[in-house]
Amino acid sequence: MADLSTTFTGLKFENPYLLASAPPTESDANIIRAFEAGWGGVVTKTIGLHPVMNVKGPKTKFLRAQNSGTGLSMNRRGNETTLMASWNWELISDKPLDWWIGKLARIKKQFPTRMLVASIMAGSGNDKELHAWQTLAKAVIAEGCDALELNFSCPHMDRIDMGSNVGKDKVLCSVVTQAVKEVSTVPVWVKLTPATSNIVTEATATFLGGADAICSSNTWPSLPLIDPQTLDFEMSVEGYCSSGGLGGPAILPLSMAKMAQMTAAFPDKEFSGIGGVSTFEHALNYFLLGCGTVQVCTAAMLDHAIGPNVIKTLMTGMNDFMDQRGFQSLEDFRGLRRDRVVSHSQIKRPDTVDYHGGYEEEHEGYAKPAVTA
Repeated sequence: MADLSTTFTGLKFENPYLLASAPPTESDANIIRAFEAGWGGVVTKTIGLHPVMNVKGPKTKFLRAQNSGTGLSMNRRGNETTLMASWNWELISDKPLDWWIGKLARIKKQFPTRMLVASIMAGSGNDKELHAWQTLAKAVIAEGCDALELNFSCPHMDRIDMGSNVGKDKVLCSVVTQAVKEVSTVPVWVKLTPATSNIVTEATATFLGGADAICSSNTWPSLPLIDPQTLDFEMSVEGYCSSGGLGGPAILPLSMAKMAQMTAAFPDKEFSGIGGVSTFEHALNYFLLGCGTVQVCTAAMLDHAIGPNVIKTLMTGMNDFMDQRGFQSLEDFRGLRRDRVVSHSQIKRPDTVDYHGGYEEEHEGYAKPAVTA
């Protein structure tokens, strides 16, 4: 049997799979169920100090495509549909820090060999907010959490000095990370937003601030579709809508591109891949790009809220893959395809005699070549 355990930021994981900070990790009951199901780690839903009240009505919906046509909707229309993505505009945990105190300690005591990571968030721009980051960090560390994940990535906050607004500012990325590192006795991970033109810029600032690892991607800023019958957004409150986050299968290629940029720029740093993972084949993309762990959300939500079948699939798939190829550990294949992502100018062009403008008849999506009289 292959060894599925791995060491990431100095922490020993029984397997490299974590539940991401999201609805599946919103409570102690869910986290306990997740560990019982076999997840190697759990990242709590983001904990803050400021009061949080979420939107009225549903906070998450799932975008599906009709298998027999081009229909795309969040509204279930028969069983012949394929999951495309999740969409949410849910804010961070509406449970205050005091609610988590005691519960985190009990979870860690019950599962001492599983990695409990606390996601935290405060504001930015002044010393008071930096102290809030430090207060949160010290509180969850005292509970026994094994690592911190700083949320610089939430795409839909109710304050302009939080979430992805921090992750888009290289100065704030560095300053906030440095402030947390000053008081932390455990590894500090930073979750960056993908909504930036060059994520390597923010990654550089984050590592300069002392981050031990970077996690990416969070959900992508987006809007739900408009129902052609009602002319209302498929997610709205009293007719109004706001930008939310797109996750699930649709963002796997997008998140891979962001991750490839960072792992190429920092081949010696540690990364946790997030976005579109439900099977080992999906997770393998992140491992081959250089990630040491992978986090899951959408697939778990659709599998009894915390993904008991998903984690079994991930572990079985990884074990079979490693046995078939003779790999003993994740390190045997981590990063194997990182150097295959190059600039477009480095992709080989054909010899002139073989070049037909890319319009060969056999290529899907192109019209047949014109016939010359």
